[in-house]
Amino acid sequence: MRSLPLILFLAGLCVFAGPPSAVALAASEAGSCVGNPELKPLRPLTVRTVRGEYRFLVEVADTDRERELGMMCRRSLAPDRGMLFDFGRERPDAAFWMRNTLIPLDIIYIRKDGVVRSIVRNARPLDETPRPAGGPILGVLELAGGRAAQIGLQPGDRVDFSIFRARP
Repeated sequence: MRSLPLILFLAGLCVFAGPPSAVALAASEAGSCVGNPELKPLRPLTVRTVRGEYRFLVEVADTDRERELGMMCRRSLAPDRGMLFDFGRERPDAAFWMRNTLIPLDIIYIRKDGVVRSIVRNARPLDETPRPAGGPILGVLELAGGRAAQIGLQPGDRVDFSIFRARP
């Protein structure tokens, strides 16, 4: 019997610790998606770029189960919506993948001070390739694929939301 990689699920993505499974396996599992309801209430979040401020209404995934499901099985995401993953404490080595995620997403890794550490742009649906943050993070913002480029979001820009505290 073949051993499976150790995987800790977070979102429709995951924190990864081992080689990814085949994309074909993820695609076959996606056929069993039965829906994943929106997390309520939606909360306002602001992203500040050199182009200006952009406001989003986000679902907040702050429990293990909510982070495990994330954007799995969703068939659309409006340009003014997103999901914020609140880990509750800084994570030194997070990496996300797109297991059972049916739409392209921009994955924005955010430091504890609200500064964008890195961005995965247009992550491909159902792709189980791990996408690491590249350093410690406190949260992840998922937006519709391509939205980060539309607003000019770059590493070093700021996300304003209650979990992020600016350093003096």
